Amino acid sequence: MRVAIFDFDGTIYAEETFTILMKHLKKHPSHQSSYNRFYRAIVPPYIANKLKLYPASKMKKRSMQLYLEAFEGRTKHEMDTYFNEIKAIMQQDFNKKVLERLKLHQQENIHILLVSGAYTQLFERVTDGIVFNQIIGTDIFYKDDKVYTKDVITHVNGEQKTLKVQEALVGHQIDWKNSYAYGDSFSDLPVLKLVGNPVAVRPEEKLRKLASEHGWEILD
Repeated sequence: MRVAIFDFDGTIYAEETFTILMKHLKKHPSHQSSYNRFYRAIVPPYIANKLKLYPASKMKKRSMQLYLEAFEGRTKHEMDTYFNEIKAIMQQDFNKKVLERLKLHQQENIHILLVSGAYTQLFERVTDGIVFNQIIGTDIFYKDDKVYTKDVITHVNGEQKTLKVQEALVGHQIDWKNSYAYGDSFSDLPVLKLVGNPVAVRPEEKLRKLASEHGWEILD
């Protein structure tokens, strides 16, 4: 079985998911009261990261956790509605070239995976109309139909992406040499290295340099 693994931010979606999530919370008529508390909590790890005192991976995970805490007590249905509200806005910034590749791989009967660090529940809403065989993201835990913020999330990032992909494909014989992976940042490198056909999508400088050195396809 061949696979095609797609990153989301900077790859399928041209922008950053967390940026639009922050804007949505800040302006939301029902949830904006939680924004100031969230913002105050996120500033210290953000500054520490800029000063290179706090790793980017930990800062991202902490940001994701703090964001969820703004919705403590909300039902899964309410969260579905919340994420649905930004679906149309986000879809305007989907990369058409990447979506064309995705459709081509589907026609070739290739197993399609979406693997990224944003919330899985968000992906299920904003990618409506796009068919994936599997979606791997950061899960939101619910207890008694409420957001269960007490549990620490497992943020899917960096090496975690590779582990999650391998877990998802257990039991399948994968033709890695003839498989594909799409990513935009150096943090996607572990997944890109899994396959024989890595594709750098509008890559950041560090990944672009590496892709050029290895003769990987660059999709601008």
